[in-house]
Amino acid sequence: MTATELSYIRAVNEALKWSLETFPEAIVLGEDVALPNGPFGATKGLHAQFGDRVIDTPISESAMIGTALGAAVSGLRPVVEIMYADFLLVAMDQIVNQVANTRYVSGGELVPRLTIRTQQGATPGSCAQHSQSLEALFAHVPGLRVGLASDAASAYAMLRAAIASDDPVMLFESRRLYPVKGQVELDAPVEDVGGARAVRTGDDITVVSWGSAVPDVLAARDSLAADSVSAAVIDLRWLSPLDLRPVLESVEHTGRLAVVHEANRTGGFGAEVVARVTETIGRELAVPPVRIAAADGRVPASPVLSQALLPGSGRIRSELAALAARPARNTRALSA
Repeated sequence: MTATELSYIRAVNEALKWSLETFPEAIVLGEDVALPNGPFGATKGLHAQFGDRVIDTPISESAMIGTALGAAVSGLRPVVEIMYADFLLVAMDQIVNQVANTRYVSGGELVPRLTIRTQQGATPGSCAQHSQSLEALFAHVPGLRVGLASDAASAYAMLRAAIASDDPVMLFESRRLYPVKGQVELDAPVEDVGGARAVRTGDDITVVSWGSAVPDVLAARDSLAADSVSAAVIDLRWLSPLDLRPVLESVEHTGRLAVVHEANRTGGFGAEVVARVTETIGRELAVPPVRIAAADGRVPASPVLSQALLPGSGRIRSELAALAARPARNTRALSA
């Protein structure tokens, strides 16, 4: 396999191109995805190459997803682009009551091979209606697969896995990471949906993250290394299905757990990770786990204010350093 340097958004474009070449039944639909080449450039050049299989839709997210579901159970393999994750909220009935339920209520006769792509997170000036991180809401719904890519390689691999899957899949991309380049293996085998990834090893702390927060975690980790704090970093990638195996293995070694995400803290998916680790190997924890997340507030349009709200690399570093310095309790000795 050979690697090619691509931006995150170009990796998404290559995965969409691959799907249209690989599956004759694949279609792409969404606002401005055809002639305008997509609001963020994800579908650039696809309409010119694949014609009417790349379809501009009216500005109606409920209609887009309802149409895509009908197409999916009729034998097509649609990929829907929702411009901002915030706009998913006007299509909740279609997603939660229809897409997630289709296979179950049909006794398995209807197979919704449907992928919903969107992007989320805060960027300067994006304001409260274009900045929410909603992954925990949809990971709560049985019947949906939910993934978040943290770099170009994962964006390519995870989108191909989603489109090839027989399940309805929601992928949350990061607008902030769209320009960031990385090495992508375009000829790699298609992955299955699911699977976390250990991106760094370490002895002192296990840090679990996903999506847009992962680069900030890695920057904080590199800074902590100068102070002789060694942090393992696990990129969950998929929240549903959730793969905790590398997390548990790492926590058994380090005894300290931090979970970092851009979504606000209360009700965030970090609480689910902490709960499952505590339920499974809680006695291995030398100190209570911590969650590092955005404050519970709306995202301001002001870049200065929004950055103060979010868990940037500086705050992550500070909280990880405090976690590493906390005296161990006795539970690990009891389990030894």
